[in-house]
Amino acid sequence: MRVDLFDFDLPDERIALRPASPRDSARLLVVDPHGSSLQDWHVGDLVDFLKPGDALVFNDTKVIPAQLEGIRERDGNQSTVSATLHMRVGPDRWKAFARPAKRIKAGDRIRFGHNGDVCMLGTLDATVEQKGDAGEVTLRFDFHGPALDQAIATVGHIPLPPYIASKRDEDERDRADYQTIYAREEGAVAAPTAGLHFTSQLFEKLDKKGIERIFVTLHVGAGTFLPVKADDTEDHVMHFESGYVDSATAERLNAVKARGGRLISVGTTSLRLLESAADENGVIHPWSGATDIFITPGYRFRAVDMLFTNFHLPRSTLFMLVSAFSGTETMKAAYHHAIQTGYRFYSYGDASLLFRKSP
Repeated sequence: MRVDLFDFDLPDERIALRPASPRDSARLLVVDPHGSSLQDWHVGDLVDFLKPGDALVFNDTKVIPAQLEGIRERDGNQSTVSATLHMRVGPDRWKAFARPAKRIKAGDRIRFGHNGDVCMLGTLDATVEQKGDAGEVTLRFDFHGPALDQAIATVGHIPLPPYIASKRDEDERDRADYQTIYAREEGAVAAPTAGLHFTSQLFEKLDKKGIERIFVTLHVGAGTFLPVKADDTEDHVMHFESGYVDSATAERLNAVKARGGRLISVGTTSLRLLESAADENGVIHPWSGATDIFITPGYRFRAVDMLFTNFHLPRSTLFMLVSAFSGTETMKAAYHHAIQTGYRFYSYGDASLLFRKSP
C-alpha cells in the first residue's frame, strides 16, 4: 500500500507544545464511520458515549528519563553524542537511537553524566556493543539492574517528541505533564499520550456510570516517532515494543466481551497489545514479549471495539492504524475537520473517539 495515501498538510500552529489544563478540558472529536456527521465535544464528555459494562483499557507504562547526553571517547579523541534509550534487552543493556550516528562505532566508550551523583567518578559509562541501521545501537552499561535504573533516572532527561523538542527545551513541567496519572510500570521512553487526558475527576465520572478500568503494559519505544521512509507499507520495518497481559487481566477482558460490553482502548499502544494477545476468534490470552504488529487498512480487528486516541503525524504508522480502524476516507475527513476547526495535534494535543468500521 502506498505511503503517500496517508499524507496530509498540517499547519505548524496546530502542533501543541503544552497540554490542556485541566487535562480533561481538551477537545474530543467523535468519529463514527456509520454516523452522518463528526461531533465536537470535550474529553470530560467521554462518559456520555460509553455504556455500563463497557471497559476502558489503559496502558500503565511509566516514562523514564531516557534521553542521555554524553561524550564518546576513541583513541584519545572526544565528541558529544545523544542517545535515546528505547528498549531494554538485558540487566545492563539497552537498545538506543544515537545521534549523530556517524560518530559512533562498535567498541566505543561513551560517558553519560558529569555531576558526581551517579557513581564515584560522576559518570554513567557504556560501551557500544553493536551498531545497527538508522542510528540504532546496543549499549552495554557498567551498571546493571536497579543501580542502572537509578543512574539513568539521575542523569537522564524526559525524551520529548521531536516535534516538541525542536521548538522548546524540556523543563520541570514536562516531568509531570508527560506522564499519565496512573503510570506504574517503569520502562517507556515515550508516553502513551492518549492517557494524558485522564484526571481523577474523570475517573470518578466513569466509575459512577459503571465503566470498568483495566490496565495492561506496553513499554512505548522511541521508534513510535520514526518516520516511514519507505514508499510502500510492505517495505517499512516496525520496531519492537515489549509488554504483557497477565492471566487475571486476560480473564477480565474476556469477561467484558462475554457480557456484551465493549473494549475501548485508550491509545494505540493498548490497542496494539490487545490485538497481539487476541486469537482469530477474539479471545484474549495471557501474553508477554515484544510485538512489532503493524496495522494498516485491510487488517481485521479481533478484540478492540472503540479507540480513544490523539491526532497523529502525516504518513505515520499511527495514522495508518486509525485509518484501518475507522476507514481511510473517514479519517481523512476527520483530520481535515480537526485542522479546519482548530484541534491541537500530537502528544500534548486534543483527542478523538473512534468507532470501529464494520468489516
